[in-house]
Amino acid sequence: MHSPDTRPADAEFVTFQAGGQSFSLDITQVREIRRWTAVTPLPHAPKEVLGVMNLRGSVIPIYDLSARFGLGPTPESPRNVVVVAMIDGQTVGLLVEAVSEILSVARDRIQDTPDIRSETARQSITGVIPVDEGMTRVIDLAAVIQARARQAA
Repeated sequence: MHSPDTRPADAEFVTFQAGGQSFSLDITQVREIRRWTAVTPLPHAPKEVLGVMNLRGSVIPIYDLSARFGLGPTPESPRNVVVVAMIDGQTVGLLVEAVSEILSVARDRIQDTPDIRSETARQSITGVIPVDEGMTRVIDLAAVIQARARQAA
């Protein structure tokens, strides 16, 4: 079924909207996509940590990805979903406005993140992928979650 092809291997990403912008996450990190339900808030949590959710007996933190990236809180909408992802053995949920598509791209189409002065942005975004007339940003989930853990410590 596979032809002896010299093209770089394709990578697959789940793309979604947060803060009105397009972001993507490597599909191997995504465990499921769930409809948004109320979470249990935690006292003294950072504003982008909405609280925790019970996921089949496991308690997982839910991050508002838009707020995490400084784009304001995610507005309430029936299209909102939680992308449940796994990173370094930890399961987390990311509240996003909507999931867009599964994107399959050749790895050589993923461009480096432009050199910008924001260290947080540079650490959280590993690259950009041109899509139609726009771009989607590839999230480094470990940096997004661990940056918050470091700041909270």
